[in-house]
Amino acid sequence: MTSWVGRTAAEIAAAVQEKRATPREVVAEHLDRIGRLDGRVGAFRVVRAEAALAEADEVGSRGDLAELPLAGVPVAVKDNLAVRGESTRVGSAATPDTPAAEDHVTVARLRAAGAVVVGLTNVPELCVFGTTEGVHGNARNPWDLSRTAGGSSGGSAAAVAAGMVPIALGNDGMGSLRIPAANCGLVTIKPGRGVVPAGIGEGDWFGMSENGPLATTVEDARLLLSVLADEGPEALRPAEPGMRRIAVSVRSPLFGVTISKPYATAARDAAGVLIKAGHQVRRADPPYPASLSTTSLMHWTAGTAVDAQGLDPRLLTRRTRVHAAVGRRFVNSVRTGDSRDRLRSRMEEFFSSYDVLLTPALARRSPASVDWHERGWLRNILINTNYSPLTPPWNLTGWPAMAVPFGSLPSGAPTAVQLVGRPGSEALLLELAGQLEKLHPWQRTAPLEEG
Repeated sequence: MTSWVGRTAAEIAAAVQEKRATPREVVAEHLDRIGRLDGRVGAFRVVRAEAALAEADEVGSRGDLAELPLAGVPVAVKDNLAVRGESTRVGSAATPDTPAAEDHVTVARLRAAGAVVVGLTNVPELCVFGTTEGVHGNARNPWDLSRTAGGSSGGSAAAVAAGMVPIALGNDGMGSLRIPAANCGLVTIKPGRGVVPAGIGEGDWFGMSENGPLATTVEDARLLLSVLADEGPEALRPAEPGMRRIAVSVRSPLFGVTISKPYATAARDAAGVLIKAGHQVRRADPPYPASLSTTSLMHWTAGTAVDAQGLDPRLLTRRTRVHAAVGRRFVNSVRTGDSRDRLRSRMEEFFSSYDVLLTPALARRSPASVDWHERGWLRNILINTNYSPLTPPWNLTGWPAMAVPFGSLPSGAPTAVQLVGRPGSEALLLELAGQLEKLHPWQRTAPLEEG
């Protein structure tokens, strides 16, 4: 009997289209794996076993099965995007346990493409932090269960890395796709503003948040992004082949935060691979402003302040209450200020000399998987800032950025690099990521022992 667990979304879709597999058997096999493994991983808040099997049968009966790009593919959805018939809890006890009447537009596009939603994945409360734990569960890194999967799309990343689904949907407001992808050895892309519908929370964290894919291969990331994008596959027309001008930087954007050796080594070694692939690579640090840490904190907290409006503060965890309280004083200045425009101007000048920026994805390995939601706000801020200083600038600019697996930690868990480009460069970033994958392949799923 052919096993579909561990196969890519592209492989599964092709098999279902060609009637070599049925959506029901594919979904049932993944549901069985979730049942065996998720008690230790903590990826899911809700597993839709009965509903998913019924929806798989519906997909299997569709007359256009051969034309569905995600035919029969099991997917997981981050628990801040509406799934029809399920509540959207956003990691909190303060949110209503009321079933959604309609799918979020990105979920609707997944279903229209033939995908089957098997569950909703764990997130930190209101998707604030780069670690995933809370009243609905803690998501652990399948490569090292003593460590957090990251956040805020931590449950989605853990589900893919553990082979419980081949692809998942998440979103990224200050690194919430790239952080868990880097921790869990996955490929992701935060698209630039306007490529994929957002509609995340109350105002998308002032336009910084974007929906995007989590996958084990560049092909699957491209496939899922093409389904989500407003222009479909046309949004990802192949980039013109040829030599690219690539800047490589291992400098932290934040003063006082250093990049650990494994992540700096990953970026330097990835640069070497791209040089051998024929690209022009130069060491060059972006002109990060000294005010970046303040700008990031203001936007980060103000976004939470807006999302927390109308929720009972007594039902929020202490770290979230403080984060929102800090942010309330910044909401107006964030809405009316020009700090993001000034950052874009600085980066536009830098990118006039380069097509792509290559950096480490993280500064150091992910924190221990503990109940961070029960710890103080300042401690959470410090742990998040010290391990993930490299992702927020590209939410502030609204430019596309990827995390790509590359190298490993002494523990054997993966490390990763970040690729950043100008607006409209999603196809170029995916092209370079594909070259890294071809020339320096990675293990696609964690060697998680069942038990």
